[in-house]
Amino acid sequence: MANLTFYPIGTTGEKWGDAEKAAWLASTQIKRSYQENVVTPLKAMEPALAALGLSIVQYGALSINTQRYPLLAVKTAQFDPKKLTVLVTGGVHGYETSGVHGALAFLTNKAAQYVEHVNLVVAVCVSPWGYETINRWNPKAIDPNRSFYANSPAEESASLMALVASAPQRFDVHVDLHETTDSDELEFRPALAARDGQEYIKGTVPDGFYAVGDTEDPQDAFQKAIIEGVSKVTHIAPADEKGEIIGSTVVQHGVINYPLKSLGLCSSVTGCIYNTTTEVYPDSPSTTPAECNLAQVAAITSAIDYVLALH
Repeated sequence: MANLTFYPIGTTGEKWGDAEKAAWLASTQIKRSYQENVVTPLKAMEPALAALGLSIVQYGALSINTQRYPLLAVKTAQFDPKKLTVLVTGGVHGYETSGVHGALAFLTNKAAQYVEHVNLVVAVCVSPWGYETINRWNPKAIDPNRSFYANSPAEESASLMALVASAPQRFDVHVDLHETTDSDELEFRPALAARDGQEYIKGTVPDGFYAVGDTEDPQDAFQKAIIEGVSKVTHIAPADEKGEIIGSTVVQHGVINYPLKSLGLCSSVTGCIYNTTTEVYPDSPSTTPAECNLAQVAAITSAIDYVLALH
């Protein structure tokens, strides 16, 4: 029987096959423009970025439409081996708007303060098709943020891994910009359950910013510095009645940990010591999308400031 209870594609208890994935892809719609919202403003920054010693590079393109979806990054033109090296990633989940626009805002308003001290690589929108269709998955119904491993099935992830591998030196800091929206429970988690032939169990969306560290090497003081910096811009998500955020134990105010590498998460891509995944909640009545963009910028600058202070 068609599983219409919580998702209109697939059969209850059965994983999707090619037909269901094709039906899902056919149901997606272009809802905003990657070219207008990301590529055009990025290209408009090019003279200012060049003056800072930063260049725009294309590190790939999505096969669904290579002209429409070039993969672009801003990076230090000439790496200095004496400087720290920082990676910022936005839009790994393309629907998470503040990750993309927070990265753009950092480049516009803050990068100039850091180019003398760090080598920068900023991948503004890792999943541009997901950005346009406001989707968590890529066109093959694969989650790029569970696909950062060898022989990745997601070209978005594989392309970013190749960009990281091409850097002339190892990374010291990685800030991966994400957000949680009401659509997580209304669309994306029901779709995930349907795709995987599992029962959908409703969860809750944390109200506020939180950070995700690495279970294997959590770097508590680093995460704390990020929370403190962001708290000046927007509110921090409280733990629920179980002392958890999205089912994970809150290890300190606004921080949970995940096993990054085993889950294939983007924040494991460099293997660096100081990494974090940010999460904001733009649907909260206590914030605005613009404030969430600023929170992402605050997370980036707080992360860099913390590590610079150690060196």
